[in-house]
Amino acid sequence: LTWDLNSQHSDSHYFYFALVTVIYFVIILANALLIGVICIERSLHEPMYLFLCALFVNQLYGSTGLFPALMFYLLSDTHDISLLYCYLQIYMLYTYALTEFCNLAVMSYNRYMSICYPLQYNNIMTPKTICGLIILPQVYYFFINSIIIPLSLRLQFCGNVLDRVYCDNYSVVKLACSNTMLNNIRGLVVTALSFSCTLFPTIYSYVRILLICLKSSKETKQKAFNTSMSHIASLLNFFFGCLFSIIQGRYDTAHLPPILRTILLVYFPICPPLFNPIMYGIRMVNIRQACKKLLGRYSKT
Repeated sequence: LTWDLNSQHSDSHYFYFALVTVIYFVIILANALLIGVICIERSLHEPMYLFLCALFVNQLYGSTGLFPALMFYLLSDTHDISLLYCYLQIYMLYTYALTEFCNLAVMSYNRYMSICYPLQYNNIMTPKTICGLIILPQVYYFFINSIIIPLSLRLQFCGNVLDRVYCDNYSVVKLACSNTMLNNIRGLVVTALSFSCTLFPTIYSYVRILLICLKSSKETKQKAFNTSMSHIASLLNFFFGCLFSIIQGRYDTAHLPPILRTILLVYFPICPPLFNPIMYGIRMVNIRQACKKLLGRYSKT
């Protein structure tokens, strides 16, 4: 397969390579820093921060599925990609996206339990429950997405040029000249199940939180707003990023400038891993204090 990048190897490729490298470095540094802070600082061993840690780990995983290959092929003369690696990239990006939705849904459920049932919260959110909410959905999505490769391996291709800068299952299936009914059914079923299992609980959780806040004091409303705003912003950021990618793949966007099409395409694997750790690190007081404490401790050694 061949990525449909600019075939003329111009100086602009070096600029894009430098830009992508800087972005990837910031993503690794920011996410790894917060993962380390949450793991080391015992005061952050609470459900909310453990779910955040799972979110940051998944963002590092998703970034690894995009950036190394993109950086390599920006400097490549041919832009060819093996079919096996293309399937691996599809697997990584799809598990990243579905796990991200699941993590955000779990975080909204945690907000719902802490605000609506504060007295029962510690009895409900036990270490066993937290581990189950983090591990089981991820195992499920890794298993579901393992169906992609066997279904795609049976396809016979009539074309070999992908219309995007990373491998996407829909773009690969469009190149096939064999029967793709099973692939299309699988895509529709997994998409419907994933959205229904994550968006509906998230919407329900925040509707209940809103109803509780309407009946509560001003201080309670302010506290709920402060603790939930970062999560809502993260959820909307990722949701619209996935929506941009779906629109880019399934509708004709040839009238848009090429640079805008590329930005809309790579928004979901780049912007959430870049902005989420910065946003949570700035807005959450406990994380800021833990970072200062940890950095101060190491600066003295």
